[in-house]
Amino acid sequence: MEDEGRAVVEGGDVAAPDPTAVRVALWRALHVRADPAPHVLVDEVGLRLADPGPDRFARPDMDPERTRAPRASIVARARYVEDLVAAEAERGIGQYVVLGAGLDTFVQRRPEAAARLRVFEVDRPGPQTWKRRRLEELGYGVPEGLRFVPVDFEAGDSWWDRLADAGFDADRPAVVASTGVSMYLTRRAVTDTLRRVAALAPGSTLVMSFLVPSALLPPREREQQRAIQAAARASGTPFLSFFEPREMTGLARAAGFRQARHVSADDLARRFFTGRPDGLRPSGAERLLVASV
Repeated sequence: MEDEGRAVVEGGDVAAPDPTAVRVALWRALHVRADPAPHVLVDEVGLRLADPGPDRFARPDMDPERTRAPRASIVARARYVEDLVAAEAERGIGQYVVLGAGLDTFVQRRPEAAARLRVFEVDRPGPQTWKRRRLEELGYGVPEGLRFVPVDFEAGDSWWDRLADAGFDADRPAVVASTGVSMYLTRRAVTDTLRRVAALAPGSTLVMSFLVPSALLPPREREQQRAIQAAARASGTPFLSFFEPREMTGLARAAGFRQARHVSADDLARRFFTGRPDGLRPSGAERLLVASV
């Protein structure tokens, strides 16, 4: 196993989860190990999947102090989405789509909610092959309700078409989650996604995370966000899109959603971090759009 969880898959091709997916998995595990209880999210399954080596938490991007705010954002957005999905499953929604699934571990950690759903994980073919293999190696397997949806974006594949091929029923409502993705897409690609999801059956819900322009942040967070953007550019995955909250909700309504609201970092802090003695709270850079069909 090489750095960043790389592995050789059958056929001789090298596949791996994206470095950003590994970082997210490590931050989720670091929350359990570095932050005191109560934990917003308990997830070390992603760490087991990634298996990035014994020095995983010695990396510069794993410093417990410097990563407090983005780490809190990562676990808060995941907990928000998973709570929403579980609530929707309770009321009868039977489909859950994860766009850019990466090392998502909802099915493995919340089997009682996943058992009510058909879960569609959309990602690139190589990392999905790698993830399937790791799930088998670790004994989790791939339950009947989990459908991998490989999409070769570079070859022009349509995630919408591949989703239908995997058994998704567009005539039945669904929850669609897209977190940690929109910043890597053009504005046109984001609006296309909004229009696609808005065309789903009534009762469907989209949760999409997005970055706000750094000018909306306080000075300290602004500098942190600029450093994160610089690191993203240097790694070859620059941030392409930023949206003001009112702009994002307006785009969702224009795309056809019946309702659209903005969930701020303050909203997440009140919901998940109130009363913490360590002062942990999410960064204001990333927000959530929750839109209903």
